[in-house]
Amino acid sequence: MHIATCVWQEKAAAMGAAAGGRAGECRVSLVALLLAAGRALNCVVSFVVFSFLDVLDMVLCLVYKVVDYAVEAEWKPCYCSAAAREDGGGGGVATGAKGALSFVAPRAAAGAAGPKVVRLSSSSANKMQLEDVSDTLYVRASLLSDATRKPGPIAPALTVSPAIAELIRGKIDRAPRPPRQAPCWSDCDCKMCHSWSTGSRASHLYVHVQAPPPPGAGAGEQEAVIFIHGFISSSVFWTETVFPAFSPAARGRYRMFAVDLLGFGRSPKPADSLYTLREHLEMIERSVLQRYRLKTFHVVAHSLGSVLALALAVKYPGAVKSLTLLAPPYFPVPAEEAGAATQYVMRRVAPRRVWPPIAFGASMACWYEHVSRTICLTICRHHRVWNRLFRILTRNRMRTFLIEAFMCHTHNAAWHTLHNIMCLSASKMGAYLDVVAGQLSCKVALFHGRDDELLPVECTLAVGARVPRARVTVYDNKDHITIVVGQEKLFAAELEAIWRSAAQD
Repeated sequence: MHIATCVWQEKAAAMGAAAGGRAGECRVSLVALLLAAGRALNCVVSFVVFSFLDVLDMVLCLVYKVVDYAVEAEWKPCYCSAAAREDGGGGGVATGAKGALSFVAPRAAAGAAGPKVVRLSSSSANKMQLEDVSDTLYVRASLLSDATRKPGPIAPALTVSPAIAELIRGKIDRAPRPPRQAPCWSDCDCKMCHSWSTGSRASHLYVHVQAPPPPGAGAGEQEAVIFIHGFISSSVFWTETVFPAFSPAARGRYRMFAVDLLGFGRSPKPADSLYTLREHLEMIERSVLQRYRLKTFHVVAHSLGSVLALALAVKYPGAVKSLTLLAPPYFPVPAEEAGAATQYVMRRVAPRRVWPPIAFGASMACWYEHVSRTICLTICRHHRVWNRLFRILTRNRMRTFLIEAFMCHTHNAAWHTLHNIMCLSASKMGAYLDVVAGQLSCKVALFHGRDDELLPVECTLAVGARVPRARVTVYDNKDHITIVVGQEKLFAAELEAIWRSAAQD
């Protein structure tokens, strides 16, 4: 009887295990089915929403032209008026009306992309190198045409309307002139956003400096650290988070410079700038390196600022003592996409999906020139109202520095910076990383949040693979912002350890 009972129990356990296994498999299958259904629903809803935004952006284009002319008595050209056409072979200068601007792309079979060239007219010998201007500014396929395109590289050749020709020619070949005294009607005119236009500050960025007291006898040499924020942010991303978290020893040894990039925060926001990497870099040089006579320095950069940090390191290889990059936007371009690398990066950064929300916001900011201007008109122009409202809703219990960081910029600055830095990084990041890996000896540290839905953790892992000596740290349960915000003391301690290690080498 005892034996029979044991056999029965073993059979029951086996049957239970089998049933449990089948139940587990069913649960896994159900979860997989729900995930697939969620992805399908996301695709369908995204197609409907972004098809509507394609039409809405065209309508807003006409609306803003009328309003701009009514308010400021001038037509403001926009990039959507470019007449793009695809060329079967690629290469060559497209012909157009007198004064038209032509974009030249290399043939897909030619390998690496060469510099983009524009000819001011079909008969003029004068050419301008536009390697700093991303073609994503004026080549953005609608969702329908992008969904039905054939796989493989795209080497666009396009003719840009005379209005765009005048826009780019005027911004690149312009003579120095005083800053505009009145902002565009759709931009904020508050003191914080516009005070730069009345005074000597127009030629320098806003720089928050946290310097130790003058060193006494026997004190060690002070070291400089430059902090560069990411897209749609400002210096407060650093000054309100990690700056107060540094130890007294660090505050007594390091001079810390947190910049507001050109067009953001309290820095100048010129309406005639293309906000290229060259312009951003020159302003950092003028406002920090030259103004404060820095010979050596550490660099800490977040997101889009990592591209500028790498450019700075490559330009000053002997000056950089350490390079710390948080969520660097590096997307290795597949060989089949080499003919349209910038377009590939734009689709990765802005995938035109309604979920997750951060991807939805990035997609509207990147694909739709006039929708993004409407967002800036609603949010950035009225950032003081939003700040007061947030204080009322939270009963002033929460600091609102992120509102200042995210809302103090112009549409012109955000639009051009996103395309000319983030999208164009496809043609620059690889070369920069190779220089850092092979020619620089500075410390390189990389940080990323595993839950980052804007720039996936694979971006940092790809940078680490390209720069083998880099130390890679991935934080669990952290995203694009909480990689710093919420763990300020931990991250400040990480930075201090990096700087001490660099000093010992």
